[in-house]
Amino acid sequence: MYKIVTFVPIANADTLRKAIGDVGAGKLGNYHHASFSVRGVGRFIPDRGAKPAIGKIGKLVEVEEERIEVICSSDKIKDVVTAIKQNHPYEEVLLEIYQLLDEDQYS
Repeated sequence: MYKIVTFVPIANADTLRKAIGDVGAGKLGNYHHASFSVRGVGRFIPDRGAKPAIGKIGKLVEVEEERIEVICSSDKIKDVVTAIKQNHPYEEVLLEIYQLLDEDQYS
């Protein structure tokens, strides 16, 4: 199993969670569309040549965002990443992908 993490403006969080759940993320036993979110503030300064969805070139931007975490099987990673990129408002999408250990691997 893998954990995929991304950060998205709060206004886009529900749409993104649904899209990634619809392609198979968040499946655990008899549950699906499972995720975890925490809110925080993302900060960035768009450089010349950027096409920011929020903010202006050269100016510090602070955005209330949600960190969304989901698990998925290895065969779903490509679909989940595609769904994130297709449903995310940012030009550059931050993704973190972690391989998880099974309980029997450390017991």
